[in-house]
Amino acid sequence: MTNVIDGDAVAAEIRSDLEASVETLTDAGARPGLATVLMSDDPASETYVSMKQNDCEEVGIESVHVELDEDAPAEELYDTVEELNRDPDVHGILVQMPLVDQVDERRVLRTVAPEKDVDAFHPENVGRLVAGDARFKPCTPHGIQKLLEHEGVETEGAEAVVVGRSNIVGKPMANLFVQKGPFGNATTTVCHSRTADLAAHTREADIVVAAAGVPELIDGSMLKEGATVVDVGVNRVDADTEKGYELVGDVEFESAKEVAGTITPVPGGVGPMTRAMLLYNTVKAASRQEGVDVTLP
Repeated sequence: MTNVIDGDAVAAEIRSDLEASVETLTDAGARPGLATVLMSDDPASETYVSMKQNDCEEVGIESVHVELDEDAPAEELYDTVEELNRDPDVHGILVQMPLVDQVDERRVLRTVAPEKDVDAFHPENVGRLVAGDARFKPCTPHGIQKLLEHEGVETEGAEAVVVGRSNIVGKPMANLFVQKGPFGNATTTVCHSRTADLAAHTREADIVVAAAGVPELIDGSMLKEGATVVDVGVNRVDADTEKGYELVGDVEFESAKEVAGTITPVPGGVGPMTRAMLLYNTVKAASRQEGVDVTLP
């Protein structure tokens, strides 16, 4: 039987384990604080920020939310981030993407103080990750590592294929797979939209991470028997449902489940882990900034 990973359950374990670390920091007068900044009226972004705030409340992290008018000048966003950089009660800053047209996304990422960059998108933190000295690991790739650890999936010596080359998932995931250390040491191939024969690569993979943003791009015929399949995609497709759509991943789940040894569903797989690792990074940031040692899960 194929092992379908319950990402919600694993994320709940991590949140539960983080509560003790938050309590330690709070008792030392250093309650972790996460600031979220939203400059968009995108309903999905609003929902995602709300979920992050609820996660913070669950584990005891102080949540600060700043909402800016989408028509405001870009400088208002940059100034807001600078203010949060200076706020000693804010240990982590997350600027919700996507941003409005008048904002320079790269400038925003550079403006967040590296020590408060709990998304790990600042160029300094990207460089440290590549060099094998990560301050923070990006939330989705780190969450995938935690899922593999929980399920006992061995990466050392494995053939791993990452489908997608985004700065958020594909590139950092490949970097983590090739690092020396736990849940690294994999022989890693990165595939993308210009890959000539995607199936030729995925059929050889012991581990496939699908993060291309293309609905059901990979099906069971493209997988090696017993492979571990991690589906990062969250795509809306038209469907005869009350909402008029359904969410599907980058993997065609039913056919892939017949071949894979372990697989993540969509929803309920990687998504909850991304949010859990944001909390993890916030607690780690507070520990480093306040000089209070904690045990992280």
